[in-house]
Amino acid sequence: MALSPAPAPGRPSGPPTGHTLGRPSGTGASPPRRARPAELPSVHGSLLCVALPALAVCAEHGQLTGEGPEGVYAAGRRLLSRCVLRVAGREPVALQGRMAAADRAVFLGVLRVPGDMGPDPGLTVERTRSADGTERITLRSAAPRPLRLPVEIALGTDLAELGAVASGRSGPELAASVHGTGLRWTGGGRSVAVSADPPPTDSLAAAGVLRWEAELAPGGAFTVQLRVRDDSPARPAATPAAGAGRPGGHVLADAQAEGDDPRPGELLRAAVEDLRALLQRDPAHPADVHLAAGVPWRCGPVTAEALWAARMALPLGTRLAATTLRALGRTQISGAGPESGRIPGPLRDAGPHLPPRCTGIEATLAFPAVLAEARRWGLPAADLEELLPVAERCLDWLRRAAGGNGLVPDPGPAGPWRAETQAHAHRAALLGADLLDDCGRPGGDALRETARTLRERFRREFWLDDRAGGRPVVGRTPDGRSLPHLGGWAAHLLDTGLLGGGRYARGLLDRTETEQVARLVGTPALDSGWGLRGLGAKEPGYNPFGHRAGAVRVHETAVAVGGLAALGHEREATALLRGLMDASVAFDHRLPEMYAGEQRTAGGLPVPHPAACRPAAVAAAGAVHALLALAGIRPDAPGRSVSTHPLRSAPLGAIRFSGLVVAGESFAVRVGRLGLGMVEEAAEGLQLGV
Repeated sequence: MALSPAPAPGRPSGPPTGHTLGRPSGTGASPPRRARPAELPSVHGSLLCVALPALAVCAEHGQLTGEGPEGVYAAGRRLLSRCVLRVAGREPVALQGRMAAADRAVFLGVLRVPGDMGPDPGLTVERTRSADGTERITLRSAAPRPLRLPVEIALGTDLAELGAVASGRSGPELAASVHGTGLRWTGGGRSVAVSADPPPTDSLAAAGVLRWEAELAPGGAFTVQLRVRDDSPARPAATPAAGAGRPGGHVLADAQAEGDDPRPGELLRAAVEDLRALLQRDPAHPADVHLAAGVPWRCGPVTAEALWAARMALPLGTRLAATTLRALGRTQISGAGPESGRIPGPLRDAGPHLPPRCTGIEATLAFPAVLAEARRWGLPAADLEELLPVAERCLDWLRRAAGGNGLVPDPGPAGPWRAETQAHAHRAALLGADLLDDCGRPGGDALRETARTLRERFRREFWLDDRAGGRPVVGRTPDGRSLPHLGGWAAHLLDTGLLGGGRYARGLLDRTETEQVARLVGTPALDSGWGLRGLGAKEPGYNPFGHRAGAVRVHETAVAVGGLAALGHEREATALLRGLMDASVAFDHRLPEMYAGEQRTAGGLPVPHPAACRPAAVAAAGAVHALLALAGIRPDAPGRSVSTHPLRSAPLGAIRFSGLVVAGESFAVRVGRLGLGMVEEAAEGLQLGV
């Protein structure tokens, strides 16, 4: 059911030497040369209706013209590329196109009635298009006399794969044939049909046109409904109509926010909608769901980003985390080799100063941390019992990887050593030790020793002292060079992790160093005013559109907000949160995975990144994570307690979060204008604290 994307510019999608999507090759052979990726068409200005595996990419005018990526897709195949409406030989004048929900867009246009001499339009055209291609077209007449108007819809498709569309290799439209109450196209062993209700009065297969004679009384309406259906004899089983059997509220709770500022409510509503729209089932294990990384380019198998998103969405329930962990666990490398316990994954761009990083290592280190935190939020015992052995194997790999010199290399045994990877490893070791102790498993003390060694080496080798108070370095190369380039990666040094009793795991840095990183994160070099830059504006190689070289990545900004708030640095946390909130308004509350790191100016707006996915899992879940930093919820379901540590400054005024899930039951918390938190709803028997 994966949509087949073309690789985004600057993001290696294929694995390099020693790392494959399956098992490591163990050879030193050079990877095969890949063709230079084509320029991805920008979809920022498009309306994307998403209910995976169904997707519709629409322009704001509502017509599907077949240009660029426009069309209706199912499981990565374009079922419909053209759907052009004409009334009395003319296209409606487009007035408005907007998203009505994550899976549905509405369009409004008008036409002057033939024979009228004045400027006022007498005919309104309303179109509602869903992700699965179902479309409802309604003509409403305001004319004082009866109308009889010819209506025609020109349809077409190329049945192209999304990857071919993205790279400009989609091919010509196929010839249509009359089929039932509509048209049908066949090519390459695939076929798709469009049916219409009411049936058309005329069908011209050669032109791909359906026609009606619409009769409208004064104030009357005429409606046509189109349905697109994949008629391929061997179509994938996981391509139902949008909403049919799709996971939704039983996976992610319907959380809400209300208060003095209306923006958190709008952002949280859109984030939950987008997360639900990005859910997709594992074809081999239909009971398991995970998040697609982003639409339209990254809807493939489960990734490390899906795991990070599931972690940040834990306040909406633990089921998504459990099924995502289960899906990743099935890919874990077994056996007795040096890579045993690692989760495989491709490499992705790490910016101008370091080679690509391994997403498999990232997922391996995230697995035990997410499992430990999911347990604190209320993960059922059966899920914990099933997933704990996988986490133990991840932790065994971590101990072996760090056994050489106390640091975890990434992507290969020869390094380099990245600050971000050490932060993930340290958190995994501490949360893993806590998890093993609580579950009566051995190995906790060895993990704490690993964390202690890693912490000491990090503070000795990854910190540069200077007159301004010092700064962390992004990494160290195999030849011993330090790379002092400051960027959004520093947010992960502030990300701690949830332990029992509402405590946070100790970070890599001491108190003075943590305060210095918090100060650096709040400087204009990193805080663009819209969020945290991937690379500081004063660093060599800075590019405001660079994925890891200056663009604002919502995931890192959300991590920084949560970490700063938890560590008591409210001023910096509030500044980043407000920037993220303001950016969300400019993006109609549907945050892309990244946008340009241009400095905010009075009256300016954040600049979209042309290759960014929108919606994206880490952006939608990051919005949840950043907003809930206002309440500072710290659950300990095994200990039957929950506490809140809200921002004392109440930067957005009074706010109430409801529909959250702690210990498997509904949870609601209110933060007043004075920064005081109060739990209003919780599972029976939970000890409440503030």
